[in-house]
Amino acid sequence: MFKQSVSLVEFPKLYNILNEMNDLFSFNILNYQTSKEFLKEIELNNLECLNSTIIVDKKQHILRSSSQININTILVMDIWPLKIEKILDEINIQLIKQKYNFHSKLNIKNYTLNFNSRIIYNKTKELKLTEKEIDIILFLKNQSIPQSVNIMQNKVWGYSSDLETHTVETHIYRLRKKIKDKFNDENFITSEEKGYKI
Repeated sequence: MFKQSVSLVEFPKLYNILNEMNDLFSFNILNYQTSKEFLKEIELNNLECLNSTIIVDKKQHILRSSSQININTILVMDIWPLKIEKILDEINIQLIKQKYNFHSKLNIKNYTLNFNSRIIYNKTKELKLTEKEIDIILFLKNQSIPQSVNIMQNKVWGYSSDLETHTVETHIYRLRKKIKDKFNDENFITSEEKGYKI
């Protein structure tokens, strides 16, 4: 559902090489001229690092000491020359690790969502979810404003306006009821004038 990203920081030569082949990749390639620019992007919440890889060209790179970045998301490429196949292998291995870590567990409000078991839980209780319920939660979690039924039809279900709106509303209603019944929480997903929000 969410496309991974590879952020190249202070590494213009590698960016130029990868950008030439951009159409072949299943991930986004982002280029940052300076570490300061990259950190500013994180601060502004315009960049999601949980499911991404950051590539730098030296082991002592300033990003490795930043409290804003998990060191496990950084891939150091400091041994040259490397064949392009080797570079892509390294990137793909790192992305697979990131994807696994991202999909293992995610904290949302007072809960932890385990993707492998499809269970959401807090300190005392747990609840089994369907794949569609997880998709709904993930989509809403990554939005800063309430999302309308029409947008959710398109983004979560992948359908146009032909899908009946009550399908989305029924799924949301059932998910909210499950959360309320299990955790006594009526505010996990809120309904606002412009749509739904976590």
